Amino acid sequence: MARYTGPKTKIARKFGEAIFGEDKSFEKRNYPPGQHGNTRRRGKKSEYAIQLMEKQKAKYTYGVLERQFRNMFKKATAASGITGEVLLQLCESRLDNVVYRMGISPSRSGARQLVSHRHITVNGKLVNIPSYSLKAGDVVAVREKSKSLETIDRSLSNSSHVYEWITWNDDTKEGTYVSIPARIQIPENINEQFIVELYSK
Repeated sequence: MARYTGPKTKIARKFGEAIFGEDKSFEKRNYPPGQHGNTRRRGKKSEYAIQLMEKQKAKYTYGVLERQFRNMFKKATAASGITGEVLLQLCESRLDNVVYRMGISPSRSGARQLVSHRHITVNGKLVNIPSYSLKAGDVVAVREKSKSLETIDRSLSNSSHVYEWITWNDDTKEGTYVSIPARIQIPENINEQFIVELYSK
């Protein structure tokens, strides 16, 4: 199963945002990586560089590699609606992302692990594919045998985010992917138009 396993703080510093979640190392050095650190003069970025950076940021944020991301873009292009918005909605409807949004895991990489280790069910059936695409009305739950896992309990007790397109029941440890989120409801700081322009070249 392909995924990014390299240094996360370095990537976060490159984008100037803690895109992998809370990161103490990033908070200490929130300037770009490199030998000369904060003192290096950085020239004006080209249009292509800005577009590429936005695509890379989206890929790292959602934990998707190039081929998968390109396939999602093709799907978004074929769908009705604004391509950039549909692309982000496809990213948001991934099972690992919804598990993260529900607070079952504090990070997307952790959510991905929970899914692939068979701790999560969709509509009562075990699903171990992190990229599984959810539909509105799908019920995501922690598997009965996994409800006592300390990592899940800890994550849920620390979770404070509420999203309009997701409901969560703490007692039964299950939630519903109520609807596909509108662009305004997606909190990620990504300029999807740059990604569309890059792939349209």
